[in-house]
Amino acid sequence: MDDSGKDPPLTGALKEKLIAAKQRWAREGRLLTGQTDPQHKRRLPPGQREVKDWPVLDLGTVPNLSTKDWSFTVAGAVARPLRWSWDEFMAQPQVTVKIDMHCVTAWSRFDNAFTGVPALHLLDLVRPGPRASHVMLRSYDGYTTNLPIADLADDDVLLAHSWEGKPIGRDHGGPMRLIVPKLYLWKSAKWLRHVTFLEADSPGYWEQRGYHMRGDPWKEERYDRD
Repeated sequence: MDDSGKDPPLTGALKEKLIAAKQRWAREGRLLTGQTDPQHKRRLPPGQREVKDWPVLDLGTVPNLSTKDWSFTVAGAVARPLRWSWDEFMAQPQVTVKIDMHCVTAWSRFDNAFTGVPALHLLDLVRPGPRASHVMLRSYDGYTTNLPIADLADDDVLLAHSWEGKPIGRDHGGPMRLIVPKLYLWKSAKWLRHVTFLEADSPGYWEQRGYHMRGDPWKEERYDRD
């Protein structure tokens, strides 16, 4: 939901069979090994395999966004709501981080160089209220996912526009996506358009369909098993 109060619909050729399969995986606990590595003793989290490519996963709709039409907003339990055009976004402080990505479908890719605006800078600007605890991330394809503010407030979390020195392609969430390296990749919302700061947690798209509310790969938080 942006400042209009409405979410864009999930339209297009939704991959219904894939979505149904992933919901079934959640019910069945597919890919779960029963192992954890909370101390990160190994680089590869439990149940993951390393890949060299970057697989493409989405809900069947890939927004065709130009930077001219793009905007990004923040609202909710903050002192200073925010709206950026692309030029305003690019005028913010920029950093490059090298991180590993871990997808809940069991692939991991090491040493990805992303460039963008640090989430810590965004938090400094909007100033979350004293009771704010979580955010809801909303994307241009209608996708949503939730995060604790504590996970957003990490020095390797980026509003990223570039990967390996080049603009992030549409298939991977360009022109801008979130990158939250310490959680499964479904938490790193592609085509990010809006962040709502919340005073209580609330499930997003996959969380409503059986996936874990947080998604720590080293704790193997793939699904809600309660």
